[in-house]
Amino acid sequence: MLMKSRYLLLIFLAHFQLIISQEPPKAAIYLLTCGPGTEIYSVYGHSALRIVIPEKGTDLVYNWGVFDFDTPHFGWKFAKGRLDYMLGVSTYNGFLKDYFQEQRWVISQKLNVEAEETEKLFSLIADNLKPENIKYRYDFLYDNCSTRIRDLIEKAVGENLIYPPERPAKELKSFRFLTGECEKGYPWNKLGIDLLMGSPTDKKASFRDRMFLPIDLKNGLSELVIRRNGKMIPLLTDPVTVVDFESPVLKEKLFTAPAFIFSAILILLIIFTGLVRKKTSNTILDIVIFLVFSILAILMIFFNFFSEHNQLKWNLNIIWLNPFILVCLVCLLSGRNGMNWFRLVFFLSALFLALLIVLPQHINNGFVPVIFILILRSSVRAGFRWNPLTLPYLTQI
Repeated sequence: MLMKSRYLLLIFLAHFQLIISQEPPKAAIYLLTCGPGTEIYSVYGHSALRIVIPEKGTDLVYNWGVFDFDTPHFGWKFAKGRLDYMLGVSTYNGFLKDYFQEQRWVISQKLNVEAEETEKLFSLIADNLKPENIKYRYDFLYDNCSTRIRDLIEKAVGENLIYPPERPAKELKSFRFLTGECEKGYPWNKLGIDLLMGSPTDKKASFRDRMFLPIDLKNGLSELVIRRNGKMIPLLTDPVTVVDFESPVLKEKLFTAPAFIFSAILILLIIFTGLVRKKTSNTILDIVIFLVFSILAILMIFFNFFSEHNQLKWNLNIIWLNPFILVCLVCLLSGRNGMNWFRLVFFLSALFLALLIVLPQHINNGFVPVIFILILRSSVRAGFRWNPLTLPYLTQI
């Protein structure tokens, strides 16, 4: 969510009202869960805490999902994993107005916390509002707008907060699968995200881990109970819809799906490779193809070795989007033969496809025809005499 100026104006008031006095005011605390939007950063939904203090006449929303597009070098910091999010504060009416304008539903659930737990929660949020703590290093899976709320509630309620038994390991879903559920209807977004997300996201998410997604936070916290005076009290009350819109439903169309588009391109390239044998035409085509693959290879190198996003590291796509593709591009641009480099790219790409079933990382199906494109064009320049599509001027060298 884009940071609004009113958040900053309300921070002082929010910090002041949460300072614990000897007689803390009575307050009602609500978990707010917001439905998905259509922007790439909003398809996962959002979570926030609403705190109402009647005797002070305040009704504020605390939101750990605030960032600023005007941050110097925003794109670079985001790519490097050094972009800080912050705790923002808004009025409840202002918060609802934003989501009404975006046509996104909002559900409210009151926390069944007592005075001591409320006081502890106030103290934790007040600590978060301190200048040295208001910003935090964002982590999509383990430290975001939802996990911050979960962690605060756990600390406030303490050992009396009871989690249900963990599900059998075979029933657990991976982080990648869970995010993919939110990305349904956006196949090209999912393709890009699957390309950049490394093998750490294929780890199975426990019941508690799933709460990195706002809707799973809502559903998960709704299953928790508080042990109080020998009784089990639900942590949250029944959900109440305060802004009512249908979630956007987008159906994936076959003819615009990545797998279909790339498969069609692959077929056209097979036909071109079989029919067009002119050196100039093939060189121009391969420069374009290997330029695109080189850009993707650079992304793989950067996110694997230079980004601080842990979820983007150990990305096995670097096997087929490898640095040797860059060498092949240099050979094409300089007019050199480079058969050995093309052979290396061919064998690595073919090996990757052969190992797909056993690799500890899910690969988006849309990339299978893309890998075949790389195999095809690297094979025709590798000088393989067994390949009927090998360019004739290479075998004559």
